[in-house]
Amino acid sequence: MDAIVSKFPQQPGASTVIRPTREEAEAAVATLIRWAGDDPMREGLLETPARVAKAYEELFSGYAADPAEVLGRTFEEVAGFDDMVLVRDIDFHSHCEHHMVPIIGKAHVAYLPAGPVLGLSKIARIVEIFGRRLQTQEAMTAQIADSIESVLAPRGIAVVLEAEHMCMSMRGIRTKGSRTVTSAFRGVFKEDILERNRFLAMARIG
Repeated sequence: MDAIVSKFPQQPGASTVIRPTREEAEAAVATLIRWAGDDPMREGLLETPARVAKAYEELFSGYAADPAEVLGRTFEEVAGFDDMVLVRDIDFHSHCEHHMVPIIGKAHVAYLPAGPVLGLSKIARIVEIFGRRLQTQEAMTAQIADSIESVLAPRGIAVVLEAEHMCMSMRGIRTKGSRTVTSAFRGVFKEDILERNRFLAMARIG
């Protein structure tokens, strides 16, 4: 199979990616196994390169998804509802773009509608899409807020991510259990501290 040019939506600022073949990906995994000091030909590791390549298809499936398409369907008939919509404690798993080790955490996402509203599952899906890419937590927080803002144009958006970074827990200073908190506020949530505090209280943050 020949290498293909990826048509997946890329991270902001990324160039078009030429994706290697599955065979090339599996060969790269075998190289890393040798680099780690083991023999990819021993019985327990024979299928590991294929398993890792298959796992990466799932772990990084966010590159194959378009957030705008996911957010494209909204609901107009909401009986005049115009107060905060909050989905809290959304579990997510991502991977640090610096070391490619897991980031594990929760997202809290709210918006103040200016008309149409989203299906609640769409918010969790957006978190999943951006989580299943190589990320920094700061960038992922902004991407979630920006994607909802660009499609829904609500009066305000609030996004808070709380996560443990395995690049800190498993290597380096090994600060097990420490959590990083990032936030992005748009519109009313940025301008009105009372609305921001109401979101933080409802999300049980701080």
